[in-house]
Amino acid sequence: MPAVSGQYDVFAQCLASKKLIMYGAVWCSHCQSEKARFGESFKYVPYVECPKNPSLCLEKGMAGYPTWMDAKGMKYEGEQGLKKLSEISGCALPAN
Repeated sequence: MPAVSGQYDVFAQCLASKKLIMYGAVWCSHCQSEKARFGESFKYVPYVECPKNPSLCLEKGMAGYPTWMDAKGMKYEGEQGLKKLSEISGCALPAN
């Protein structure tokens, strides 16, 4: 089910405030799925396009996409989904 416009703005902004960053690639179908869960709110999610920033992604040790990294450097590889991102970050998901 696609996200309603702006539905996850506060959640995405909370992820940003917790310095949870998604590393991915535009051609990655799993990255596209992860982005789609946020709908328009994805614009607030810190995101690194690895093909455009290869040295940064190599420096951070990205082995696959998507990979989320928290402020402590802990990596979460693969699609996490909104519920898991909420658990990782402590950011509350909006009530449906």
